Amino acid sequence: MLVSAELPLRANLSVLENIALIPQYRQNQRFDPAADLAWTMLHHAGYGDIAFKRDPDLTHEERFAAKLLRAAAADPALLVIDRPGMLLPDTFAPPFVAALLERTADHLNACWIVEYVWNKPLYPRPDPSR
Repeated sequence: MLVSAELPLRANLSVLENIALIPQYRQNQRFDPAADLAWTMLHHAGYGDIAFKRDPDLTHEERFAAKLLRAAAADPALLVIDRPGMLLPDTFAPPFVAALLERTADHLNACWIVEYVWNKPLYPRPDPSR
């Protein structure tokens, strides 16, 4: 799954509904269990307070967290974060992304970060054994 500027959140849905939509669509879950998963993911990530916000009301950090959790809700074998520096223009992305990935590790498998070559030293190389 991809976390990217090219895959926006659905503006007519709350963050909770954006995340819950993925297990509903991919695993044919009913809303209640999908929403429970979304709540759990939001709280583990430290973003429970944005559950009912919609995209226009989110900060860059909140939007990034919502997109990452939406992608992780698909239980992907590989999560790809496309140019986090572009998604987080007001934040020094590497420590923010690292902390968020650490808090959401229970919901993630392998994660690759695709970034401009000049930002390569800012991100550790992924562990190929994960």
